[in-house]
Amino acid sequence: MDQKIIDLYDEYTHELLDRREFLKKLSILVAGTAAANALLLLLENNYAKAEIVSKGDPRLLTDHIKYPGATGDVRAHFARPKGDEKLPGVVVIHENRGLNPHIEDVTRRVALEGFLAIGPDALSPLGGTPKDPNKARELIGKLDSQSTVQNYVAAVRYLKTHPASTGKVGVIGFCWGGGMANQVAVNSPDLSAAVPYYGRQPAAEDVSKIKASLLLHYAGDDERINKGIPAYEAALKKASVDYKIYMYEGAKHAFNNDTNAARYNKEAAQLAWQRTISFLKEKLKK
Repeated sequence: MDQKIIDLYDEYTHELLDRREFLKKLSILVAGTAAANALLLLLENNYAKAEIVSKGDPRLLTDHIKYPGATGDVRAHFARPKGDEKLPGVVVIHENRGLNPHIEDVTRRVALEGFLAIGPDALSPLGGTPKDPNKARELIGKLDSQSTVQNYVAAVRYLKTHPASTGKVGVIGFCWGGGMANQVAVNSPDLSAAVPYYGRQPAAEDVSKIKASLLLHYAGDDERINKGIPAYEAALKKASVDYKIYMYEGAKHAFNNDTNAARYNKEAAQLAWQRTISFLKEKLKK
C-alpha cells in the first residue's frame, strides 16, 4: 500500500486529523469517495481475526479483573497458565483504540509463554473501552497523561504483589502503548523489563530514571516515531541503561497488529515476538 496513504491514516489515528478531513484527503489520494470507503475497510482493524488463543483455551485461566489505580478501579483482562507454579508478571498495554479483542488475545498469548499477564483498560476512568474503535481513539485523547501512567505503574505493583507472582514484572506496549511502556519504565522502580513496540520516546532528561532493561522495536517505514530514536539512544547510553534496539526495515508502524491487513508484516511480527519472549524470559525468569 502507498506509504502516503499509511502516513495519512497515521495522522488520523493519532488525532492530527478528524474523520471528515481524513476521508476528504484520502478521497483525493485514491481518486474518489467510493475508493476511499473501500480502502478504509483495509486500513481499519478487523477484530473478527483477533482470536489466536481463545478465552476458553484449556491451558489457561482467564478472567476480567479490577485492580486499584490512581483514578480508582482499573479494569483488565487477566490470563495465566493453569497450575500452582509462581510466575513472573507481564503488563500488556494497548494501542490508542483501547482494550479491544486483539489486545486481550495478545495478553493470552503472553500467558501461554509462562507469565501472569494482564491487559489493563486505560479508558476505565471514562467508563471503559467502547465497541466503536473511533470513539475509543477520541476518548484516549481525553485521558490525563500522568494519571494514566500511574494506573499502569499500579498494574506493575499489582502483579509484583500477586500471590501467584515471583515478584518480577515486565511490560509490553504497542503504538500509543509503546510510548506508555517507555513512561512506565521511567516511573516504576519495580519494573524489571520493558518492550515498547514503535513507541514514542520519553524526554531525554527522564531516561536516567529507568532501572528496567529495554527491548525497543521500531518499523523502518515510521518517520514520525523514528525521528526520536537518536536522542533516546544517546540518553540511554549516557545513563548506562541496559537496552537493545531492533529496526524492521520495510515494516510499517503497527506491524505487529495481525488484525490490520494494511500494516501487518508477518515476518517482522514473528521475529519481534520471538525476540520479545526470549528477552522477557531472560530478564524475568533468572
